[in-house]
Amino acid sequence: MTFPWGDNRRFNSYNNYFTKQFGGRVQKISIDAGFSCPNRDGKISTGGCTFCSNEAFNPSYCRPEKSIKQQIEEGIEFHQKRYRKANKYLAYFQPFSNTYKPLEELKRIYEQALEGIDSIPALSIARNDMPSKPQIVGIVIGTRPDLVDESLLQYLNEIQQTHYVMLEYGVESVYDETLKRVNRGHDFATAEHAIRMTADYGIPCGAHFIFGLPGETKTMMLDAANIISQLPLTTVKFHQLQIFKGTKMAEEYLEYPEHFHLFDLKEYIDFVIDFAEHLNPGIVIERFAGEVPPRYLVSEPWMKLRYDEVLRRIEKRMEERDIWQGKKYRQ
Repeated sequence: MTFPWGDNRRFNSYNNYFTKQFGGRVQKISIDAGFSCPNRDGKISTGGCTFCSNEAFNPSYCRPEKSIKQQIEEGIEFHQKRYRKANKYLAYFQPFSNTYKPLEELKRIYEQALEGIDSIPALSIARNDMPSKPQIVGIVIGTRPDLVDESLLQYLNEIQQTHYVMLEYGVESVYDETLKRVNRGHDFATAEHAIRMTADYGIPCGAHFIFGLPGETKTMMLDAANIISQLPLTTVKFHQLQIFKGTKMAEEYLEYPEHFHLFDLKEYIDFVIDFAEHLNPGIVIERFAGEVPPRYLVSEPWMKLRYDEVLRRIEKRMEERDIWQGKKYRQ
């Protein structure tokens, strides 16, 4: 069976999206350019989001004391050992809020990544089984929805005349009560405005959501599929709630575990399948679940599984239940 997105996978996959864009596999190279966050430095708050632990998601090569070019070089080495088919890369500005500087400084930072790798010393990964010369074909910028404006979007629109550009927003929840509870520092209307403004400039737009935040029921989370489906999003990332050591949420969890409902693996798989069934099939799903090194976690053991294994089980279960993304979506 072939689905509306053009292949036989039961969801609109990130790999399929980039194969259409570039004719082959594209891999993100995470970059830490030393950005901060207004929810940490006092502009909004000093506590940060209660769930936040950026370090848990940073690969070993991704450190702000290294230059952007050095992180790109080491990131390509890292990924070409793991994904030998990739020879096109996106510079992914990932940790914290990567639009939280004056525009002129942002231009300097982004353009360092977009210069490519011509001036980087010869890569140590050259082997007969490796693809041809690696290329940086664009940038992905992770940020908050309250840290974009029209001057930035106009500049990014100019960049995308020659390179791929995506803005990726941390939205986390569609419910203001939840956002307030986790000290997010913005409401959902702010996220919706940023997403629509980004789309109006013709810039691909992604959003991140967490399932299982305190105070949200399964019904609330499933109802969010209809809300998200109405947004002009290119991609989405879904993560199960993971509780990280050293966070405010970890303190709350250890003191009041009854306030939390953490999904077990079987329950989560069926939940995200139900969610996908109601999701707009035009939205690309980048991830169904999160994966971090186990040493950062204080929560459920199954979260130590590699994402590839969780995805394999999700796709198997979709086939068993004869479900695909958007099967019950109604405009």
